[in-house]
Amino acid sequence: MATSEPTTGGAAAAAKDSWPELVGMSSEEAKKKIKEDKPEVDVQVVPADAFVTMDFNTGRVRVFVDSNDKVARTPRMG
Repeated sequence: MATSEPTTGGAAAAAKDSWPELVGMSSEEAKKKIKEDKPEVDVQVVPADAFVTMDFNTGRVRVFVDSNDKVARTPRMG
């Protein structure tokens, strides 16, 4: 029976645009996981309190990290 729920792999992996499971991980671990899922994106690691442009760019994922280099909030495409 087909469902509309996302699955791991296939077309669902191509549609992934956020990584809530990475919150609390190191920036390097997060960057590696995002690149596994979306090798074409530019992953930018920035401090959680950094000023960033508000433009939406589907080729970019920003990883906001705390002072301990841990992911502070859900990385998203844009």
